[in-house]
Amino acid sequence: MSIKIRRLVNLAMVILALFTLPFLGLNTIKRFAPASLLIVFFEFINVLIGKRRKWWVFYNKPNSYLFNEFPFNIGPFLVGSMWILKWTYGNFKQFILLNATVNAFFAFILVKLLEKLKVAKLVRLNNFLFFLYFLYKAPLLYGIQYIIEGKKKFSST
Repeated sequence: MSIKIRRLVNLAMVILALFTLPFLGLNTIKRFAPASLLIVFFEFINVLIGKRRKWWVFYNKPNSYLFNEFPFNIGPFLVGSMWILKWTYGNFKQFILLNATVNAFFAFILVKLLEKLKVAKLVRLNNFLFFLYFLYKAPLLYGIQYIIEGKKKFSST
């Protein structure tokens, strides 16, 4: 995939995800954005580790976070985290099940598509480990939101 097309795909991915935000509602965004942003920051740290250990590679240059992982993190990952919290917060089993489903789709189906399109491929992780790489962050996201919700209740009394 050429750099020009890749940048258009990245931009489209981010814009499409961000266009769903109004459907979340302002109160939902205010409620779930802090935890979602914290988990995106945590994902940034994970990306640094993953790139150093060559868990995956992106084909096109420049080989930078801004052009490769960043669009995934601020697009589908950030907005998807808010949607999943909106739909399932308060029911941990449902939250984990939906996260597992979304992560499985990404790790087993979308990764194959990204490889066929010559965008990225897994190197030192197989699809199952990549699935676990995403899934282990789900309880962390839920826990952060739980702590935030608890602090709001505590501060309002």
